[in-house]
Amino acid sequence: MQTMQCKKCDGKLEVLRMCRRVRLHCTKCRREYQIHEMADRLDAETEAKLEQYTSIIYD
Repeated sequence: MQTMQCKKCDGKLEVLRMCRRVRLHCTKCRREYQIHEMADRLDAETEAKLEQYTSIIYD
């Protein structure tokens, strides 16, 4: 299974949950993406993690 990769550096993206928001975070360059920025690139593993949250706020 291929993991999601950062657009900037090809590092691994992980779901980062913070108070009142959820982001995708690169483990290599530390860039953060809003979910809608990467929606077209979501893999099954990341979608499954995001399904755990009742709502995702776009801010």
